[in-house]
Amino acid sequence: MAADHDLAASAAALLHRPALIVLAGPPGCGRTTLLRRITAAVPGPVLSGGGLAMLQTVPALALSRAVRARLPAHDVHLLAEAVRSRVRGGLLVLDDLHYADAATLAALPHLAAHCRVLVSIRTPHRLPAATSAALHQAATEWLTVPPLSRDAGLELARRTAGQLDEAVLSAVCDRAGGNPLAITALARQAAAGRAPGGSGIDQVAYAIATALADLPRPARTALAALGLLGRPAPVPLLGTGAADLLATGLVVPDVSGHLLPVSTYLAETAAGLLDPAARTELHTRLADLTPPAEAARHLAAAGDLAGAHRRALTAADQATGGERAALLLFACDLDTPVDPRVRLAAADAALAAGRPAAAARVLTTGKPLGVEADVLRGEALLQAGHPAAARAAVSPVPDASPPTVLAARDRVLLLAELATDPAGAQDLAGKIAARYPSPTPGVAAALAAVHAQHRTPGWDAALEAAATAGGDPLIARWSAWLLVEQLVADGRLTEAARAARRAARDCAEDLAYGWQTRFAAAADWALALHGSGLTHAGRAESTPDPLAAPGPMDAVPPPIAGDGARTGHPAGPTRGTGTELHPDLPGRHSIVDQSLIGVDGGYRGPVGSDLAGSSGDLSASGERPAPSRAGSRVSAGPPTRPGVRHGAAPAPVDDADLVHLRSLNLTDRAVPDEARGYAIAASALVEADTGLLGAARARLESAPQHPAADWVARETAWLDGQPDRAARAPQQEPAGLLSGLHAITARWAAHDLGAPGTPPIPGGLPAAARRTLTAWATGTGFAAAADGWRAVALREQVRCLLAAGLTDIDPGRAVAALLDAERLADDAGLTVLAGRARRGLRRHNVHRDTRSPRSGSQLTNREIDVLRLVAAGEPTRRIAGQLGISAETVDTHIRAGMRKLGARTRTEAAALAFAAPTRPDTSDIKDGR
Repeated sequence: MAADHDLAASAAALLHRPALIVLAGPPGCGRTTLLRRITAAVPGPVLSGGGLAMLQTVPALALSRAVRARLPAHDVHLLAEAVRSRVRGGLLVLDDLHYADAATLAALPHLAAHCRVLVSIRTPHRLPAATSAALHQAATEWLTVPPLSRDAGLELARRTAGQLDEAVLSAVCDRAGGNPLAITALARQAAAGRAPGGSGIDQVAYAIATALADLPRPARTALAALGLLGRPAPVPLLGTGAADLLATGLVVPDVSGHLLPVSTYLAETAAGLLDPAARTELHTRLADLTPPAEAARHLAAAGDLAGAHRRALTAADQATGGERAALLLFACDLDTPVDPRVRLAAADAALAAGRPAAAARVLTTGKPLGVEADVLRGEALLQAGHPAAARAAVSPVPDASPPTVLAARDRVLLLAELATDPAGAQDLAGKIAARYPSPTPGVAAALAAVHAQHRTPGWDAALEAAATAGGDPLIARWSAWLLVEQLVADGRLTEAARAARRAARDCAEDLAYGWQTRFAAAADWALALHGSGLTHAGRAESTPDPLAAPGPMDAVPPPIAGDGARTGHPAGPTRGTGTELHPDLPGRHSIVDQSLIGVDGGYRGPVGSDLAGSSGDLSASGERPAPSRAGSRVSAGPPTRPGVRHGAAPAPVDDADLVHLRSLNLTDRAVPDEARGYAIAASALVEADTGLLGAARARLESAPQHPAADWVARETAWLDGQPDRAARAPQQEPAGLLSGLHAITARWAAHDLGAPGTPPIPGGLPAAARRTLTAWATGTGFAAAADGWRAVALREQVRCLLAAGLTDIDPGRAVAALLDAERLADDAGLTVLAGRARRGLRRHNVHRDTRSPRSGSQLTNREIDVLRLVAAGEPTRRIAGQLGISAETVDTHIRAGMRKLGARTRTEAAALAFAAPTRPDTSDIKDGR
């Protein structure tokens, strides 16, 4: 908008004396709006007129509409004098000059010498070259209307369709390219839930199409080509029409010199103007000028399926990873005969890229494809979660098959048995192990999976060996995923995060997007749940750091030479993990590298901040910016961690804000359901623990069916003071740590509801969860159970201390446990749990409120805290939970704030409290001095 104001001010300044100001721009750019703004800024009477598309042949019509009189159109000089005598010191305004008649256009140069004239003209237009040149020569200033800025475009989209969320509004502005008409049309279409080009006449597109029809044919073809390409294109590819597009302002050059449309919507409309034959011809021509991968899709759009198939195979030979899988799947989906070898290659590439459903689909045909296709389809069905179908797919494979095929068949049979009958799988594993003294990597990974299920000693080392072994990347990724899930189930969250991040980096090397997002989301989930990588102000420095304790998964590659001198960042204690979670490895990155994996192997947030603390402004300045989100689990204090002496350089860690940002970034992408479930669970858990309960519940509504998200939903309900919702049974029975967390949340919900009973303790739980549930069953032992959570999950340690404070009959021990819970929760930013600890302390007459002796007309600190949460939209119940006070006390503080501020409602009081700079509270100082 600033550019529009500058343009209007410049034009208005020129119109203080006789002048001809021309406003030019493409259709829908806001010429008429700018015309009105300039007219309002110029003093004197205004005479407004303009051309009409249906009456272009009526002589002097545009001028007659302005002066409200019939004019002598047969003589140009007499016409100009007749208009001048009527305009005199006023302002003549003519809109849509491209629709004006010949007499009006001929008179304008004569009028410009004696009158103030402001006109607008659309580009492109059909004015004769001589007329256009005369206008340019007579014009005092020829101004091009600029596109809207990003902020102005978003504001226009919000005014047009305020119900759209920010992501949709941003997409609308990206596609419209700053064109107000396109922004308005696309926003309305998005609000109505219909795609552009749907049923019915799109009047906006019709108006744009009418304007684009004035372009020369080469220019229309070039703009249509940009619409079909969907990307910037070099000038030679667009041909001779590129110059006309540049002259009319419909395209602009990018940094590389390629041309891109100012508005994607206009380019797509130009492509829609093509008739079927012309569109086919243009697609065919573009296929000859673009790389093979792009050419294949143009040929398919042109109807040349055989040619598209050949080009896709050519492009696949030159690609790797996920790109190769997409090209081969595209080739197999074309309605043309496909060689079985191509289907095998497509399925193999899709499995390696983490797309098992697509791999199974491409191998499902009406005729047999051979034993290799059978075992590959069985593997795909197994990874897609259909073990019975996988067993049926590989059952026809005979024992006389080649050894590699037999090994793949036995692997699928063993894993299918493990999924349906774990006890029977152990017997089958013994037989298969005897059959393969030197098992292939696939069979070895399947045997390791059986050992992991039954927790045979050394199972983690066996799975790690299968995950890091060279050879088949599919086997390695599947083994790494199983390893991560089993480590999480055992409560070994830091080891799971290490394994997940190493696997994510390996997947990034091969552009295996699906697998990479799974591992990245699982790593963030483990870190969000773990949460003990921060410094607790009250913890003794000699306390061992659970993140620094070595484990079976701690063997990571050493840092690259030259990186060993990194000393971390001197930030305050944050929630996260140490350097062992950030082994520095170089490598290529996938499509999501900028938001998932940094250049040195550390993770980056969606804003590009290096979580390993090794690049960018962080290393240059030596400081780490404070988290900006309220309720962050970042406490102020000296840069030390437990077990690290004061003054020593701490290891770089992840705080909850960065975990939260990475998880949000994943939820905004197209990712597998497994990745989306973990990402939503991680982000919602951080939000719920820090008091953003409404945001957490809204986020969980979009979660797929996933055990982690299912538990977080129940935990959020309990934190939000809704134990009846938290007590509901899970939709699917989880295993391991999540099973224990479900049971613990259910016990807390039953405690809050006053429901009696001691439900049975699930089996297969980690030691910390089992001790906690035993303490609930017996009523004692919570303090010891809290120690068991120290290396597993900080928030569960706090909950055990809360339970100890609520159930211990000795007041001294109860208060000590609650004080520990309050300290740990405050240090970690666990707002709701800290509030519960303070509520428990109030029962023992330990108050955290400091009443001001003379509050007078100023707000106390507690009233400010309450009104700040009111301003955030929190209800009384949540405010009470976060501050650890009763709902009645919250109402008292709100009423006091309303009285002091003279407000009639709580909302008005919150607005008044933060409308002006906060004055220092002097009520605790003697005499207010």
